[in-house]
Amino acid sequence: MSRIERLLILGLLLLGTIACDQSTKRVAQIALEPGHVTHYLGDTVRLQLAENPGAFLSLGAMLSAHARFITFTIGVAIVLLGMLAWALTTRKITRLQLIGCALIVGGGASNLADRIFADGRVVDFMNLGVGRLRTGIFNVADVAIMIGVAALVLRPRAQVGQSSSMS
Repeated sequence: MSRIERLLILGLLLLGTIACDQSTKRVAQIALEPGHVTHYLGDTVRLQLAENPGAFLSLGAMLSAHARFITFTIGVAIVLLGMLAWALTTRKITRLQLIGCALIVGGGASNLADRIFADGRVVDFMNLGVGRLRTGIFNVADVAIMIGVAALVLRPRAQVGQSSSMS
């Protein structure tokens, strides 16, 4: 993959992920009332405005403000910069790995921007589930991060068991 192609993929996915996440968060802040839940598709989808001081599923929300700042602002910024540097400099990166990295960095950067400009809190507003089986409240950046992690962890099918299929 050429350097131009790599920069184009990274740039478009980073900007697209951040723009999509930030715009949906702003719409949620305008359209949703704090404390009110809006139900769709037979309660499969719930929209509910929440501010999360922690990480995924509010992990770390009970830490002191200082510990949350160190962990979720400084620590996350260092990890995101490291991932971006790796994506830009490594020679052995597949297109799928690059896409995964861009989605993780884009989603992480958007949530990081929330933390920096909203007193350490991230705007969340979506919840999915059936009956009592539900996700936590999340946002578009969280979806991008999860898809990015899956892209980094999963290998293309053609590579898995390729030699055994020829027997």
